[in-house]
Amino acid sequence: MYMFNRITVNPQLPKRINRLSEIANNLWWAWNSEYLRLFKTIDIDLWETIGKNPVKFLKQVSQEKLEKAAANAEFLKDYDKVVQDFDGYMNSKSTWFSKKYPNNKNDLMAYFSAEYGLDEIIPIYSGGLGILSGDHLKSASDLGLPFVAVGLLYKNGYFNQKINRYGDQENIYRNIDLYNLPILPVKDKTGEDLIIDVKFPKRKVYLKVWKINVGRVTLYLLDSDIEQNTNQEDKEVTLRLYGGDQEMRIRQEIVLGMAGAHLLKILGLHPTVYHMNEGHSSFLLLEIIKDIMEEKQVSFEIAKEIASSKTIFTTHTPVPAGNDIFPLDLVEKYFKDFWPRLGLEREAFLKLGMKPCDYLEQGFNMGILALKITGKKNGVSKLHGEVSRELFGDVWPNISADESPITHITNGIHTCSWLAPNLKELYNKYLTPFWQDAIYDDATWKEITNIPNEELWKAHVERKVKLLKLVKDNVSNRMKNAGCGYDDIKDIVSKLDPNALTIGFARRFATYKRATLIFRDLERITQILNDQERPVQIIFAGKAHPADKEGQDLIKYIHEISLKPQFKGKIFVLENYNIQIARYLVSGVDVWLNNPRRPMEASRNKWTKSLCQWSS
Repeated sequence: MYMFNRITVNPQLPKRINRLSEIANNLWWAWNSEYLRLFKTIDIDLWETIGKNPVKFLKQVSQEKLEKAAANAEFLKDYDKVVQDFDGYMNSKSTWFSKKYPNNKNDLMAYFSAEYGLDEIIPIYSGGLGILSGDHLKSASDLGLPFVAVGLLYKNGYFNQKINRYGDQENIYRNIDLYNLPILPVKDKTGEDLIIDVKFPKRKVYLKVWKINVGRVTLYLLDSDIEQNTNQEDKEVTLRLYGGDQEMRIRQEIVLGMAGAHLLKILGLHPTVYHMNEGHSSFLLLEIIKDIMEEKQVSFEIAKEIASSKTIFTTHTPVPAGNDIFPLDLVEKYFKDFWPRLGLEREAFLKLGMKPCDYLEQGFNMGILALKITGKKNGVSKLHGEVSRELFGDVWPNISADESPITHITNGIHTCSWLAPNLKELYNKYLTPFWQDAIYDDATWKEITNIPNEELWKAHVERKVKLLKLVKDNVSNRMKNAGCGYDDIKDIVSKLDPNALTIGFARRFATYKRATLIFRDLERITQILNDQERPVQIIFAGKAHPADKEGQDLIKYIHEISLKPQFKGKIFVLENYNIQIARYLVSGVDVWLNNPRRPMEASRNKWTKSLCQWSS
């Protein structure tokens, strides 16, 4: 990209390789690293500098290097293979869904979530909920599901974490650079940007619609930061993930649920099923009921039954406080003109978000709203299903808690997003051809035993070495920015040992996840970490919510522990945990440490052995 005063001139892709741009704007590349290797071949220095962002790369690479790549026979061979794989994927008529449900090709599933963790270059996620949403979209694409998703475009994203020299977390917000991301504006029938609106008290809020292509799936994102909104508060509604007070949160959830459901209608999409990932989007149920009442001229109760038959709710929290609960006066402020459209009085409307015993005594609970109306509801593990039935049992007072209509579906991951490239090569070599298309089949994984132990271990060690380089760079930069001297930095990072048992703890720093449990017996952990014959090192990473002082104190405590003489160079704290760091940790650590307080980790199904168990 060349700058002449205020004019930006982008390089032109040679015709022979012009589909690099099309694929760059589809996150298919997020789990197909063969495509990303093409950019290393063109200009590896630029690729590393711009943060491995293909859209930004194509706007900054020199024309000369593009022309050189287009004339390179070896590059063209790799390029043609990637294009062939992409076209084969996008145009496949033989997906899991098409084979399993050939008569349901006209169905459509709509997925709503407050955050999506798709790739580190698009920071519209904070943690596990977003990672689940992102992996859900990728899996839906691989399976060929008729699927569309809705979310919010947070131009501030989630905060960037800085850990200062005292171990304090500092929260830094930066605007994402839309121009250099695979996020595209949606156009209306006249070719103009699609703008929709949602009603707030005494005004309308306007929303620009964007989209992200995730393989075969489209994710639509709503953006209030546009000139049509003259009120600064309205512009800020979608600005920041989980930011602001309760009023900002209810505004966001009205946009996500109600404007999101309205958007699909405007786009001519008529979902067979609406799936709400956590309660943030529960207001969409009210929008659906209102539309059914108007279209079919039926009562609220009948419309509610119809809405129930086409909605699903996944709850993630194992504690009551995990649900958004809004004060009744705030709900009344935003819905007093809406509940007459449902044929309801104030009290009847407010009861939709309350347990029977809580009528008009507590706030409006978004989780309870979803549970009362949706036809299907599930937790995210077997244990969490049991906990949820107990937690929400009195939503259905006429049946025992263990008979509550909450099932479970154990959380999974999108395998190819988290599988290291060298392990994927091993799988390509020893597993059935096209094993990626049969990840759901147990028979596919029985062939893992075909991989020689030596090759599997060699691949793991390679990933471990890459992880330790990332740890060295991250810790060095953090300490340098905190004002530490070269000798102090070297004293710590020089002790990173590829032969040491490497334990990883990486997740949101919340007290119930018990990040510091391993330091409960300092004398014992000192002995373990200083055993010369069996070296051990621990890597910590994660952010604490900006409002969670206790979670931030955990980071500070681990930081202080890591600087004690007996732990220097044995305990490492990484800064600004994200998807990229997670990928390195998942493939590089020897043991994943996970010891939350039972049963507060919703998706926790199996208990990982702790270090103390390992050492005994």
